[in-house]
Amino acid sequence: MRTLNLFLKRLMDLLGSLIGLIILSPFLLIIAFAIKLTSKGPVLFKQERLGRNGEIFKILKFRTMVVNAENIGDGLTVKSELDNRITKVGRILRKTSLDELPQLLNVLVGEMSLVGPRPPVTYHPYNGYENYPAWAKKRFSMKPGITGLAQVTVRNSVTWDERIKVDNQYIDRFNILFDIKILFKTLIKIFKPESIYLKNSQKDKESTISN
Repeated sequence: MRTLNLFLKRLMDLLGSLIGLIILSPFLLIIAFAIKLTSKGPVLFKQERLGRNGEIFKILKFRTMVVNAENIGDGLTVKSELDNRITKVGRILRKTSLDELPQLLNVLVGEMSLVGPRPPVTYHPYNGYENYPAWAKKRFSMKPGITGLAQVTVRNSVTWDERIKVDNQYIDRFNILFDIKILFKTLIKIFKPESIYLKNSQKDKESTISN
């Protein structure tokens, strides 16, 4: 049964990403032009992430901050939407999560899935895949997703270790209907966006450039 669910998941990823890219292509071009016209730097932000079984790949996002933002001010930490490193267009993209749309390309080539644990950067919260504790490595047994159970439930409101536990719950409960349910919840959150920034200033609970 799990094998069938995994086959259906990949089929949904292929069709969903391909159809999504075709339908959204005019919208993606508008966003790209808006980014290029309002700030200096590339349209896309590329960053190394940990994928399935700890394999490293480059995730694609629309750039929402000034170039080299991770080496300016608070570094990886983004405490509020008023952070002056965030561009005008970037504020809109981050609030609506539209900056994640280029990841449809990651899904199409098989590096990511529409639904799954979000892929962390290679050096945080643990410094490299090999340094994750055994229980936490379970989250890497499936492809990372554009959205996931943690994104439609806890998002940035808990520590990384607590988010990893939610990711593990997703893997235990995985089936294709569960993926579809998470996708619908994601769409609802896009149309009713919530703040991704927290009043609490704990490092593990703040929005980061790497999310």
